Amino acid sequence: MRAQTIDGKAIAQKMRDEVAVEANALAEQGWQPRLVSISVGDMAASELYVRNQQRSAESAGVQFEARNYPEDISLEQLTGVLQGLNGDPRVNGIIIQRPLPAHIPVKTLQKAVHPLKDVEGMHPASIGNIVYNDLALGPCTAVAAVEILKTLPLQMEGLNVTVIGHSEIVGKPIAFLMMGLGATVTVCHHMTRSVAMHSRAADAVFVAVGKPGLVTGDMIKPGAAVIDIGINRVDGKTVGDADFDSCAEVAGWITPVPGGVGPVTVATLMKNAVLATRMQKDHYRDSYARTDV
Repeated sequence: MRAQTIDGKAIAQKMRDEVAVEANALAEQGWQPRLVSISVGDMAASELYVRNQQRSAESAGVQFEARNYPEDISLEQLTGVLQGLNGDPRVNGIIIQRPLPAHIPVKTLQKAVHPLKDVEGMHPASIGNIVYNDLALGPCTAVAAVEILKTLPLQMEGLNVTVIGHSEIVGKPIAFLMMGLGATVTVCHHMTRSVAMHSRAADAVFVAVGKPGLVTGDMIKPGAAVIDIGINRVDGKTVGDADFDSCAEVAGWITPVPGGVGPVTVATLMKNAVLATRMQKDHYRDSYARTDV
């Protein structure tokens, strides 16, 4: 029996509808969620992402401002821009669009964003909080992938999970998120001797490596869930890291690329925007509320 294709767009729409209700409630209290997107230089590589983010924000009741700075802007100047946004209570979330020019290290900018405004979940504090099962503002792609798995009729406690790829912002956070749900997790990487040995034993496989067709049907346990996070361009088409056709013949559920994890990632960004706004509202209340009345 062929695998059920997971509809990421439908999951994302449900999330955006829920976010819109919360965003409206915050706006009525004077805290309209607002995101600022920062890109540098030629926007050709990030233009589609920015457009999708803006469209998703509008449908979720989140204001969105896209800013583009010249390619020759210095790291010091850009850090100053971020410091200004950090201190602006009208800005609730900051997005750093990639790629960036060679002279601007992305990790330096991610560290410069205040953790309360880190809607992408890329700040070291946000990544580190996952170890303590604090999921306030987790990395969007990792959180989205796990949220997709949670929509399936699978018992998370004791689930055997294999994560293929151990990047700091996707693979490793997924592993910690799944462990927080009670799953037993194996993480595979480029030095793993037999990835297939681990993936065939898994009830769910996450793959985020950036190699098209890396995971094939003979690497999947019958009835398992395959969450494909890869995004690759092959012969003008966007494909994932899993060979969809062969995996779909074996798996119980599989995410398509595009239309799977991608839309849910953007919806998670909007959810983080609302969470960040609420956290900042509470922070200002706790810090500045009068106690003599």
